[in-house]
Formats: sequence, C-alpha cells, structure tokens
Amino acid sequence: MIERRTETRLLCSDLIKVRLEGSAPRELTANLEDISASGACLQLEEPLPLDAPVCLLCRRCRLRGKVKYCVHNEIGYFVGVQFQGGLKWSRELYEPKHLLDPTKAVPSRPLPVC
Repeated sequence: MIERRTETRLLCSDLIKVRLEGSAPRELTANLEDISASGACLQLEEPLPLDAPVCLLCRRCRLRGKVKYCVHNEIGYFVGVQFQGGLKWSRELYEPKHLLDPTKAVPSRPLPVC
C-alpha cells in the first residue's frame, strides 16, 4: 500500500468523547489512536457514517471534522476524521496522554541468537 499522507501521524492513546452532530446528535466514547495536524484515527465500538460531521472533545479542546472512512475489525471500528474549518491540531492545542512520534523512535538492538 502506498502512503499518501503528507504529514506524520503521531501514535497516541487517549480516551475522548466524540459528538456525532446533525439531526440526531449523540456522544460516544472513543480511543484516539493517532493524530496529525489535519486529522485523526479513532477506535469506536460502533460505526459512524461517511461524511458525518463530528466534534472530538479532547479535554478543553474541540476539534471539528468529518468522517472520511470507517473500517470494521475484530476489536471494533477504526474511524478516520479529517479536521474542518481550517483548524489544525498541535501539541499546544491538545496533547494526548500517550503520544509517540514514530519518526523519532529509537530502533531497539537486535536480540542475541540462542
């Protein structure tokens, strides 16, 4: 698969609320899986419709966006959200509890052969 992203996605883990907006608004709990300046990936227990407007409620921060994909796997649904309205995420705006930049990870030493 060819990587088409122009930004590095930072791996993370943080429980957040997701408000599904529209005619029947509701709030769901999600795990924030990764984040970049223009979007995020969430893990949820139920699917979200494509192009649905959502608001990620991250402590004191509100990130509005639209659902771009929703994929089912054995542990739930992975939902991609693209931020809207010119909003860009940054660490100053909101920093998830667990955050890792994979481009800065130090490779581990190889294990000895037994």
